[in-house]
Amino acid sequence: MSVPAAFLGVILIWSTTPLAIQWSSEGGGFLFGVTARMVLGLIFCLLAIRISGIDMPWHARARGAYLAAGIAIYGAMMLVYWGAQYVPSGWIAVLFGLSPLLTSLFSAVWLSDHSLSRWKLAGLLLGVLGLTIIFSGGVEIGPHVGVGVAAVLLSTLLHSASAVWVKRLGTDLPALAVTGGGLSVAVPAFVLSWFVFDGVWPQALPERARFAISYLALFGSVLGFFWYYYLLNRVAPVKVNLVTLVTPVTALLLGHWLNGEVLLPTVWLGTGLILAGLTMHQWDMLKGGRAPTTVE
Repeated sequence: MSVPAAFLGVILIWSTTPLAIQWSSEGGGFLFGVTARMVLGLIFCLLAIRISGIDMPWHARARGAYLAAGIAIYGAMMLVYWGAQYVPSGWIAVLFGLSPLLTSLFSAVWLSDHSLSRWKLAGLLLGVLGLTIIFSGGVEIGPHVGVGVAAVLLSTLLHSASAVWVKRLGTDLPALAVTGGGLSVAVPAFVLSWFVFDGVWPQALPERARFAISYLALFGSVLGFFWYYYLLNRVAPVKVNLVTLVTPVTALLLGHWLNGEVLLPTVWLGTGLILAGLTMHQWDMLKGGRAPTTVE
């Protein structure tokens, strides 16, 4: 596969995932949607590990990495699926676009060899300002949009913290092994949560809900991961992170075209500030053409 094709694949998956999350909850509820996706994702991932012949170590550090990944998968996905009930799908991509900024913050706190430059601090402040503007216009969308934004933002925080946690463990495990181990930890928790708080098997799922669950399980949980790490192995990480400058806009447009979501001026303004913050966050590396040493 060529690098441009991999870039296009990652942009496509990251742009469509928020809308697919909303569609996958139709008919069976968000708990069934996320649980079905993760169960299928684990099956696909284990099959990929078996076919590719990748070894899954089970030493202490590997178990720690699987636990860190599993906690993040469970917590972040439960929060984003719950929050997706109350916010437009495009907003999810915008909020997750903050993850490089948050990862830098956690790296500066937890990893002793990382620090926040003036450019990164300025980018973080712009991102917070953009988030505030988006939140201020949320009352026009619905009465519960505030709690939805809070849930998706907390999901982003957990996702970013987990990335640094796994990095701090110092493991050099194959990416697919960490995914399989993390899903092995998270899937029993998803199944138990669905059984305790819902437990009702949907008698009929809309066609697009079935499609969305299958799409998220295969593309969102397996192929997207493959393509992302394919890029990391061939392109400087700072260039890979430029995907986050594209997907918020494409996700907003897809939500508008395919789901009838309203695009408020405050959302565009807040999104623009967040994207400007991401650009400033990576300015030193873009200017110098070097790869970052953080896990961003």
